[in-house]
Amino acid sequence: MAYLLRSLILIMVLALTLTTCVALGFIDFSLSHIKLAIPTFIYTIFAQAFVMFYFIGVSRLVNNIAMIIGSEQNLHELFENPPEDLTPYKAKVKRFVHEADLAKRQTVPWTILMLILGMIAFLLGGAHDTNMVQKTTHSGVVYGFAVSMLIGFVRQWWFLGRTHTLLRKVKTLFEIPDGQM
Repeated sequence: MAYLLRSLILIMVLALTLTTCVALGFIDFSLSHIKLAIPTFIYTIFAQAFVMFYFIGVSRLVNNIAMIIGSEQNLHELFENPPEDLTPYKAKVKRFVHEADLAKRQTVPWTILMLILGMIAFLLGGAHDTNMVQKTTHSGVVYGFAVSMLIGFVRQWWFLGRTHTLLRKVKTLFEIPDGQM
């Protein structure tokens, strides 16, 4: 899943780069940057929703496992034959919870910032097209959007890799099948 999400966000950055290059006149393209911006931003919403819910889902999974291990009830959900001593599991799960929550805290705010700035830039583009705001206002927000997208992209790329590894560890520890989350 991490590889799919990395592909989605890479396409997102490439689409924004193409749209920006067309707007600045660096690339001569058959479509205007306005016609490119519409599908680019819709795709950005799509990709960022997937990424955000991936991190929220992994965090929720690990927190649910921690709750089961901590309460020592419903252990049959994690083990076929629950062990008598859960101490080694508790230590590992505590670390897993920290890693999953850290990944969520480090990526979701950038996702939200990206979406908000992208929305404002998109709306200001329409306002500029109808002569309601100056070009510099629209351009400034687009540059802010681009910077937040690049920072968010790097953070998401990094934490997608770490979270993928975390899921491998969790699934191995509790013998959870690969297709199940």
